[in-house]
Order: sequence, then structure tokens, then C-alpha cells
Amino acid sequence: MQQFTLPLRKTTQRPIVVLKHPRPMYAMLDTGAVFPIWVTNEERLKNIGGVFDRADVPFGGFGGITTGDLYRIPTFCVGELVFPNFPVILSPRKLPCQLLLSATMFSNLIYEIDDKNHRLNFTIPEGESLVRPLNVRIENGRLHIFCMAGI
Repeated sequence: MQQFTLPLRKTTQRPIVVLKHPRPMYAMLDTGAVFPIWVTNEERLKNIGGVFDRADVPFGGFGGITTGDLYRIPTFCVGELVFPNFPVILSPRKLPCQLLLSATMFSNLIYEIDDKNHRLNFTIPEGESLVRPLNVRIENGRLHIFCMAGI
């Protein structure tokens, strides 16, 4: 079993962490999200290595079905977790962050939002990997994402 902690911003009521990829950015944990969503401009996404994959991908979120452009980031890290060929949907919104981290990214992990101490704690159980490949499929016009770690 491995553990690590990321600090949460103290100036907001939302669980927002500072990631250093390759320069600091804010990412909000959205436990109801299925897909990682890039919510700021495309230029910043490209500046951190985002490569366009396909346009107008339909996904459920933000109160209904919407579309966004699918990008891939060659290597993306959340603390000690590594997401190779990281899929992220570009769907700009007015939020206090650049990225929404989806619950599917942390499948089979234990994560705790410690609001009192402003920390996001992760526990990686035995048999789970720090490398978290996410598999994206579009079936019947709908986007599906699966974490393939530990499989």
C-alpha cells in the first residue's frame, strides 16, 4: 500500500489542488464526473502538450448531454499517479480551475477530501498501480472511459 497527499487551496470551498504539469495549474476534484474536462482555453491545453484527437465528442455532464473536443496529453501526473496518453475533453467553462479531475481517474483507489486540514489524501491499495491508463471508447454515439490500471 502506498500513500501521498496533495494540498488543497485554502481560499475556496471546493476541492481544488495545485498540480505542477509542467507549470502550476488548478484542478478540481469532481466526484460526479466521468471524464476529465479541460475547462479553460485551448492554447493553455496545447502549451502543456495537449494534442487534438477528434472533434465534437458527445458526453454527459454539466446538467445534460454536451460535446467537446477530445485531446491527449502524452504524460499527465496527479501527485505520484501517472496517466499515460491522458484523454481530456476541451469544454471551456467559467470555473476557478483549468481542469476537472474525474472520479474514473481514481478507480479502485481510496481518496479522501480532508477539508479541515486542506488536503487530498490518496491510498493506493496492494495490486493497484501508480500508472493509470485510461481507455476511451465511443459506442452508440456515447463516450465511455475506463481506468485500465490493475487489469
